[in-house]
Amino acid sequence: MPRDCFLGVAYSIDKSQVTRAADRPPREGAHRPQRPRVTVARAEQEAVVARFITAVNSGDLQGLMDVLAPDVVSVADGGGLVRGAARRPIHGADKMPRYLLGGLAKAGVAFEAWPTWVNGHPAIRGEVDGELAGAVYFEIEGGRITRIFSIANPNKLGRLDEATELAR
Repeated sequence: MPRDCFLGVAYSIDKSQVTRAADRPPREGAHRPQRPRVTVARAEQEAVVARFITAVNSGDLQGLMDVLAPDVVSVADGGGLVRGAARRPIHGADKMPRYLLGGLAKAGVAFEAWPTWVNGHPAIRGEVDGELAGAVYFEIEGGRITRIFSIANPNKLGRLDEATELAR
């Protein structure tokens, strides 16, 4: 919660009084606006993921750039345990393919991607030498990937192959 909002709530003071006291302008929109949710047909999502998988498995840099939105953001969760997992978000279709394909080339491993679904999102299952290495799920808008969420944390991946009972 921004400082001026907290002080206003905690002491029942008008926001303008707080900002005058702090001699700072009010922070309108201090937090990021949420992206509007877009409904994308399952067939379109699967087609986009198939294009991504083809590009990754073949090492096609241009094919990867074509499937990513220009303002794509990639966030990785390696849990501090996975070497090569990005510690900060990667922004832009120009940086993401180089990071992904360059990292795979540098690791020198036999990586293969397979389609799946994770938490209701289209995703890929990444395997190295036939063993689960990570899961990547996507947000898709307008036929392109806008958000990439990578999970490589071994503490979280252990449950990926397990069926989970849903209960209320």
